[in-house]
Amino acid sequence: MTDKIGASHILLMYEGSMRSTATRSRDEALTKIQSLKDELDAGGDFADLAAKSSDCPSGQQGGRLGTFGRGQMVPAFDESAFGLDIGEVSGIVETPFGYHLLYRTE
Repeated sequence: MTDKIGASHILLMYEGSMRSTATRSRDEALTKIQSLKDELDAGGDFADLAAKSSDCPSGQQGGRLGTFGRGQMVPAFDESAFGLDIGEVSGIVETPFGYHLLYRTE
């Protein structure tokens, strides 16, 4: 079992999500994150989409979060990230911060 992994993410916040300044509704965020997932599934570049679309400051680094250990992220994020193989993109993950797409880098 891996104790540390590396991952990148795309975060779409919505009005009312934790630490959010977004004005989009929860439904609008879900529709947009699904569209991004469709782009990734069609061969889109994760780092490029993160830079263009993510509400997290990590978007400016292609969504890169670096390495982290189990339990350092909120539970749904942690569970999804540690369940991915290197190079795999997650489905849509909802946390108190909004909707995420995760990409395991190491």
